[in-house]
Amino acid sequence: MSTDRQRVAVCPGSYDPVTNGHLDILTRTSRVFDRVVVGVVGQSIRKSSTLFTADERRGFLERAIDATGLENVEVQVFTNLLVEFARDCGATAIVKGLRAISDFEYEFEMNQLNRKLAADIESVYIFASAEFSFLSSTGVKEMATFGADVSDLVPAEVAAVLAERVGR
Repeated sequence: MSTDRQRVAVCPGSYDPVTNGHLDILTRTSRVFDRVVVGVVGQSIRKSSTLFTADERRGFLERAIDATGLENVEVQVFTNLLVEFARDCGATAIVKGLRAISDFEYEFEMNQLNRKLAADIESVYIFASAEFSFLSSTGVKEMATFGADVSDLVPAEVAAVLAERVGR
């Protein structure tokens, strides 16, 4: 069966900040889908505030993606419901990375809500690579706050800005 229809996925998140774990998931997703739209949450309901603005987070992601050479990946900020954003992008899948059981519990609930709103958009989960299974944006920010070297956990630009913004 042949089809000319592009396989499009969205990878939503706060990306506050983007980590090497995020980039690993995006790289792996780009091998499965023709077009990947990284959806940066403009203002999260779940998280009261972000360290970086939506435009800063978008910029970090765009430069990191350019550096990795992922030509089928683009970045957009969104402020509407995830399934509406996915439809706007022409996506048939929402891709999320999973690190631990706690991620699964939250994502299971979100999957059920998203399926109720848009049964035609599938949720796809990619397990974190072993070297990134412990990595979270929150953990990176906490480490940077106390002066730890996070340069092997995030893109170089992000590590430098974190050191300036939150380092003690």
